[in-house]
Amino acid sequence: MKTLSIKKGLPLSVAGAPAPKIEKGPAVSSVAFLPEILPAIKPRLLVKNGDTVKIGTPLFKDKNNPDVLFLSPGGGTVTEILYGHRRAISRIVIQTGRTEDHERFDPVDKEQLAAMDRKEIISVLMARGLWGFIRNLPYRTIPAADETPASIWVSLDPSDPFQVPSGVYLKGNESLFAFGIRALECLGAPVFVCESLGSEVSHEAVAPLVTHRVSGTYPAEDPGVLLYHTKTSPRENHAWFISGQDVLMLAEGLSTGRYPTERIVSVSAPAGRYMKTRLGAPLASLLSGEAAGENRRWIMGGLFRGRSVPKDGYLGLTETSLLIALDAGDPELFGFLRPGLKKPTASRTFLYALHKKPFAPLADMHGEERACINCGKCQAICPVDIMVPFAYKSIYAGEIEDALAHGLLDCVVCGLCSFVCPAKIELAETFESTRHAYHQDRI
Repeated sequence: MKTLSIKKGLPLSVAGAPAPKIEKGPAVSSVAFLPEILPAIKPRLLVKNGDTVKIGTPLFKDKNNPDVLFLSPGGGTVTEILYGHRRAISRIVIQTGRTEDHERFDPVDKEQLAAMDRKEIISVLMARGLWGFIRNLPYRTIPAADETPASIWVSLDPSDPFQVPSGVYLKGNESLFAFGIRALECLGAPVFVCESLGSEVSHEAVAPLVTHRVSGTYPAEDPGVLLYHTKTSPRENHAWFISGQDVLMLAEGLSTGRYPTERIVSVSAPAGRYMKTRLGAPLASLLSGEAAGENRRWIMGGLFRGRSVPKDGYLGLTETSLLIALDAGDPELFGFLRPGLKKPTASRTFLYALHKKPFAPLADMHGEERACINCGKCQAICPVDIMVPFAYKSIYAGEIEDALAHGLLDCVVCGLCSFVCPAKIELAETFESTRHAYHQDRI
């Protein structure tokens, strides 16, 4: 087992992190699939309003890769197909019935799995809607079947306090997780399983599978960070990754012959907790009235990587975190004169740097965007050593090749550069959108 020490990053001391207890979420009357949040996917609908579907019925496929199917997380009636910007499909809502039927697939046991070749396991994963849990590097899109990765990374323990740790989702599922790792090994690339130092993973079915241990602050466990600090040749840049909880989803879909629907989600308000719910559940079902106030912003996906979601939104395919942040509200009167005891900072800008008590998430930039001043704070904190100011200015000047040379494709979109930037530039958003556009031009 290798041990990695990631020096750069940021320790996150945030109030409201969940307690290690799982609550059972309420029953829901509707679920949804959100095609718009799937990167680089062009959906082709296979259903229409009023259609009756089962759990596991194909809802749409990818026009660029027609063998990749995306299945219904609920059984009932399709009641809404909502279109967003440029007629992109935003969500497909299914009104669930009292009893929900499942599409049936042939279960795969250990002996059958051991006899499968790469082509066969890929075909099975695509047909059962499980392929979408796997992503590639560097673009973080769903991989094509003809891609051959140099490695597959499985990260067990997120460093974001608002994600679900392995000690919560693996308990009682250790053998299922081992089955999922065996399935990934059939894809023809070495599988690396990484845990954090101090992880609770110790079960005899899981411990032998762990190949790397990592120490460091956020985002040390990110597959892109792990790859950056272990690769020895350019060929290794092309890798795949999947989260530990999604390995369980993949394993369940194979071993039971049913499309998996159960999820454990981290919810930050009104008190931090873990909740067992289902894929595509309404976000409102995860919260109480206190957390649904008008001065709250709902964020899916984590503290720095999350996306703002409407209060009538639904849980996405791979999303496991719902964070409630206080909205910024009106500008603070004479804010520039205040000492900033409650304003989190990665520098000495505010007096918060003297005590660094856990802070409550707040959707406030504490200022407006200004010009880059070449302070270097973003580069000093970047966990993959991107020359951030040079990459940003290359993008601003339209010199994409220069941005690539400065490390654009190594970006893990952790959001730290945006957080520490005194000029309030949305660096991470700029890098992500540029990389996405570059990838679209290549396919």
